[in-house]
Amino acid sequence: MCRPTTLLPSLTGLRFWAALLVVLYHLSRQAGEIPGVSEAVRYGRSGVTFFFVLSGFVLAWTYDGKRVPVRVFLWRRFARIWPLLAATTVLSVGVWIALGKEVSAKAVAASLLLVHAWIPDPVVLRGGNPAAWSLSDEAWFYLIFPLLMALPAVRSARGRLWIAGAVCAGVLLLWLSGALIADSGTRAWALDYLPLTRTLQFLLGVVTGLAVARGWRPPIGLWPAVALVLGWHLVLVPWSSAVPDALWYSPYTASQLLATPLFALLVAAAARADLDGRPTGLGGTWPVRLGHWSYAWYLIHEIVIRAVVGRTGDTVTTWLLVLALSLALSAAAYHWVEHPLERWLRKVGPRSVPDCRGVTAGLRN
Repeated sequence: MCRPTTLLPSLTGLRFWAALLVVLYHLSRQAGEIPGVSEAVRYGRSGVTFFFVLSGFVLAWTYDGKRVPVRVFLWRRFARIWPLLAATTVLSVGVWIALGKEVSAKAVAASLLLVHAWIPDPVVLRGGNPAAWSLSDEAWFYLIFPLLMALPAVRSARGRLWIAGAVCAGVLLLWLSGALIADSGTRAWALDYLPLTRTLQFLLGVVTGLAVARGWRPPIGLWPAVALVLGWHLVLVPWSSAVPDALWYSPYTASQLLATPLFALLVAAAARADLDGRPTGLGGTWPVRLGHWSYAWYLIHEIVIRAVVGRTGDTVTTWLLVLALSLALSAAAYHWVEHPLERWLRKVGPRSVPDCRGVTAGLRN
């Protein structure tokens, strides 16, 4: 029997807060520090880890038990992420040129082809739209998602439990493996950008999404999960004061890898609250609206930082201007570019007959 897809608005609301964490991280590092705030968000790049876990969770939740050909699934994902990637890459290149910076054609091409995170070259990683590196990882996740859903271990409760445990051990071992990579730049690429490394985060999201879909209840509620995430980021403050980022045992990579199970608990707890009908404060009109804008905000905010930094009198003014301008541009991008083009591409692309009687073409529950 087909399980109807239930909306989980709190997950959309959480997207805004994860995007805000990333935005504040970049502001702190590129626009000057604000005492107190900057220390708390110094490792806000971990918000990307949240998005990778969330991506796996939402895809598993959405496609669980549904019969969707792989070509249709991949076209839907292309329609979801590529139009805005292309638009913001053009915007980013325009700002680079306006600032008198050279633009690498190779970097722009790699960005548009969604392969830049595979290339250990800082120019390629950041030469198009620097924030878009994570979409290269997402494209890899989309390619392997049908295969993951076909794995017997993913389809069984015991298998998912073993996978979750292996992922938690795996992210710890990955962080410890940084001791084997002497060059800090190579280490950062291998552990923070490379899609193979980030796959563990997506995989944990997939098995968590399937577990919740089949009735699993996380051991803690939403607000204890929020407290764990906040506590983890507060622990990073004294750690960052004691250890330089260039060292493998600094909180830079740890903040992203070791947060993986915490974010999985947070996503599961928020979804469970929605399913139980409990209010979360994350599913209202404005939280959901801001969540819808978050993808555009993620891609646009760093471009605005580049354009604004150095043009105001003080750091606080710069932060406020960037936050207001980038969020306004993101709202416009969502309503006039992202959402209309996604709907149009899905309309003209391949479609599947509504059916969830098992699975074909490798997309399995």
